[in-house]
Amino acid sequence: MRKAVIQLETLSCPSCMQKIENAVKGLNGIDQDSVKILFNASKVRFDFDSDSVAITDIEKAIEDLGYPVVKSKVKSS
Repeated sequence: MRKAVIQLETLSCPSCMQKIENAVKGLNGIDQDSVKILFNASKVRFDFDSDSVAITDIEKAIEDLGYPVVKSKVKSS
């Protein structure tokens, strides 16, 4: 498992958090229990299996909802 933090542009509403959380949790290879949306920091933090899903796929799932990704940071856990 790898840990990732994705920095988003400023989140403006709590319902945005729910949409992003559902999109990330819906992807194969995501540790469901690890997904955290940090509203005030506009970050998404989660653990994922890099053999099952690529960070670019996770970014795309978020961007497809209309939330631009500023940057991502991935590290081995």
